[in-house]
Amino acid sequence: MTKHDILKVRDVMMDNTYAMVDGLTTVHEAIHIAKKTEVKALLVRKRYDDDEYGIVLMNDIAKKVLAKNRSPKRTNIYEIMTKPALSVSPDMKLKYCARLFEHFGISRAPVVEDGEVIGMVSYNNIVMNGMVDDDVKD
Repeated sequence: MTKHDILKVRDVMMDNTYAMVDGLTTVHEAIHIAKKTEVKALLVRKRYDDDEYGIVLMNDIAKKVLAKNRSPKRTNIYEIMTKPALSVSPDMKLKYCARLFEHFGISRAPVVEDGEVIGMVSYNNIVMNGMVDDDVKD
C-alpha cells in the first residue's frame, strides 16, 4: 500500500490559499484582496443557507475580463465565477481527488465539511505533500 492510498484530502489541504469574497465584489477589488492575502483562489460566499459556494481563479479573471477587454471596476465577481464550485470532502482519498480533478478539468477545489469551507486542495498539495516521503534525503 502506498502513501497516497492512505492519505486523505484533510492531510494535504491548506487553509491559507483562498480568500472569501461576496459576489458583488468588483474584479478590481478582488484582485487587491488576492494580492494582499497572497492567494490564488477566491471563494464566493453563499447568499443564503441553501445556496452554493462559487469560485474564481486568476485565470478566470484573465480569460473573462482581461482577454474580453471588460473593465475590472465595472465587472462583479458573480459575473465570472463558477458556481457551484466543485468541492471535495476532507475524508476523500487523495487518489480519488486527483481522479476527480482530471475528470472535471480542474486544478483546485474547496474542501467542505458540514456545509462550511475548511480549506483548499490543489494538484500541488496532492503531489508535494501526498506523494513524496518526508524522510527522503537528497
